[in-house]
Amino acid sequence: MRSQFNTAFDDIVSLENLLAAWEEFVRGKRQKRDVREFSFRLMDHLSLLHEDLAAKAYRHGGYKAFSIYDPKPRSIHKASVRDRVLHHALYRLLFPFFDRTFVSTSFSCRLGKGTHKALDCFRIFARRVSRNHTRTCWVLKMDITKFFASIDQDVLLEILATYVPDQRTLQLLEEVIWSFHSTRPGVGLSLGNLTSQLLVNVYMNDFDQFVKHTLRATRSLRYADDFVLLSDDRSWLERQIVPIQEFLRERLHLSLHPDKIFSPYRGLGRGFPRMGSLPPPPRPADHNQA
Repeated sequence: MRSQFNTAFDDIVSLENLLAAWEEFVRGKRQKRDVREFSFRLMDHLSLLHEDLAAKAYRHGGYKAFSIYDPKPRSIHKASVRDRVLHHALYRLLFPFFDRTFVSTSFSCRLGKGTHKALDCFRIFARRVSRNHTRTCWVLKMDITKFFASIDQDVLLEILATYVPDQRTLQLLEEVIWSFHSTRPGVGLSLGNLTSQLLVNVYMNDFDQFVKHTLRATRSLRYADDFVLLSDDRSWLERQIVPIQEFLRERLHLSLHPDKIFSPYRGLGRGFPRMGSLPPPPRPADHNQA
């Protein structure tokens, strides 16, 4: 039996929570034109939002699309201020609950985690597997194709339903999730939504638990759609590729990026490259080289 999110729907949509969400949302955005316009009649806007939510009349609006380079081109879809305040209202109550359900080696979009913590963990695992840099450590790195754009919304809602017993809360989450799609209806999450940062971790938590409890990988970590496994046994790592592919495909409807599966390569912890720039696997003739 999974832990249950027992915060009442009325608490999520309360004026108090919406006002607290506004205070979090507005930080660093007060000079934005749409934010200024919303703030001119703040309590009127929040009261109307609260009334729509309480009456189950709320409907998520559309998005404005733009591109950023981070460091590669990404398409961002920005919701209205009203909708983004709701995203914050959901996030501020859902995040503390779900964060407790995640494995400790999931590092993306979590307080006290991040890329630097992920790299520190990678180095610690590398040192332990290599027995303080005295033995070969093998590393398997993988990446998911078009991660945010490939999230199956029905599967995500099915996972959420195992944690959230309140149907009104689930329906509100449905409204947010179904407000966007990528290649076709029912697929994809908006990169611009705060809720998406949490929801992809909820989605991938099933995978993290599979790696930890089914594959029994004791040295693994994930940052968003990138993940690595470390071991002193190269053949064991190679045998995990197919089960991982099958789980992602059958359970989460995701695919591994064919050009970003770096088969186990060797190294001694001290010499490992930074995450995100791991070298390709060695050619067969190079297997015996240091």
